[in-house]
Amino acid sequence: MPDVDGERAWLLTVDGAPQSYVDLDDPQHLEFEYVRRLAHVLDCAARPAAALDLLHLGGGALTLPRYAAATRPGSRQQVVEFDAALVDLVAEHLPLPEGSGVTVHAADARAWLETAPAASADVLVADVFGGSRVPAQLTSVEYARAAARALRPGGLYAANLADGAPFDFLRAQLANFAAVFGELALIAEPSVLRGRRFGNAVLLASDAELPLAALSRRCAADPFPARVQSGPALARLMRGAAPVADADAVASPPPPDGAFSLG
Repeated sequence: MPDVDGERAWLLTVDGAPQSYVDLDDPQHLEFEYVRRLAHVLDCAARPAAALDLLHLGGGALTLPRYAAATRPGSRQQVVEFDAALVDLVAEHLPLPEGSGVTVHAADARAWLETAPAASADVLVADVFGGSRVPAQLTSVEYARAAARALRPGGLYAANLADGAPFDFLRAQLANFAAVFGELALIAEPSVLRGRRFGNAVLLASDAELPLAALSRRCAADPFPARVQSGPALARLMRGAAPVADADAVASPPPPDGAFSLG
């Protein structure tokens, strides 16, 4: 659907739900708040404009890969999107600029990740939703280990998740990644963190120190400010949660009607 406020701006919907927003003339324009937070993560992952090797699980209309290509020219980006028809639709109607460095694969995210070269990515971004839920195969501790294997030492994992109080799903995801990585953080709006509403939360994990101060400044300055939670506050949220094996993994909870946009 064209955006009436932008000459070459488009909103992609899947099954009636907003999925991606792309401005072909301004790839640094990010309409959805959670995408802005993922972009902040990319901005803080290395010195400005430095090229990175990026792996995106979930592609949509390629909003974040377009942003990374514009802000970190020369980056090599692999995008894994399960919906082959969507891949073709985006390639036809919202083509990437020539020389973008982005390669799109129509494949299952978990299967592709498990065969990806070890230590091949500087940053891994996971934004995979089947309908409105994160698929179960991407919610286990085995998946967290596969993500760690694909990352280089000091690499950064960032995932878009969604949950609401009492945060059973989110707590289990934190436990999964705490079992594999040494450093964790969570980015979300205060109302989500306080359990007042269902919403997006970006999970960060690394075996190196996370850029928490820089991320906090950027997220606090957004039109809808978010908080970066780590350390003791995150430990309290995780208390009592245990890693979830593949055999017991479940999809993320369905959102209440009209709760939020997946973007």
